[in-house]
Amino acid sequence: MIRNSLKNLVLVAVATTTVLAAPACSDDDNAKAAVTTSTAADPSTTVTNGGSGKPEADDHSIHVTAVDFAFEDLPSEIPAGSRITLSNEAAAELHELVAIRLPDDETRSVTELVKLPEAELGAIMAASAPATVLLAEPGGEQIPAVGDGTLTEPGRYLIMCAIPTGVEPAVYLKAAAEAAGEKPQVDGGPPHFVQGMFAEVTVVA
Repeated sequence: MIRNSLKNLVLVAVATTTVLAAPACSDDDNAKAAVTTSTAADPSTTVTNGGSGKPEADDHSIHVTAVDFAFEDLPSEIPAGSRITLSNEAAAELHELVAIRLPDDETRSVTELVKLPEAELGAIMAASAPATVLLAEPGGEQIPAVGDGTLTEPGRYLIMCAIPTGVEPAVYLKAAAEAAGEKPQVDGGPPHFVQGMFAEVTVVA
């Protein structure tokens, strides 16, 4: 059952680690280019959307497609060091891929976790910084907001999209750029994971 209170759980895990620098002007393209962050694993590493957002072809790249409301071509198990890339084939919805490593003592499935009360799920998500956050507009280029999509630490990961349903991509990206690392203030419906846009991936050494 979709709970209205969950619509406020938007990028809970990202808010404390993502720096979405506000552009000097309000142009939407500049807002997308201004998405910049440092990863928790290496604070000196800065990733920007200066290029295509796609990695060079190699054996460790895994391309995931976002649709309404699921991740396609996402394996349940991947080797450590794999780099995920994201494209969006939805008609109108902005999508993201947030990867959060679950605590070693967490045994519940991600299906159980996303049904938890907002406060409990938020506490689990906030326990560790996201390993990566990738966004993509419908038909647009990948925007790396946290990391570059590489998952290096073995363990179980919750993969989810927490974008509010129905929000215009340009509106969300502009609000995110102006939020300076806080939760973007936008109107919209429940986050996409409430509609089934979540998965579990195990990273193996």
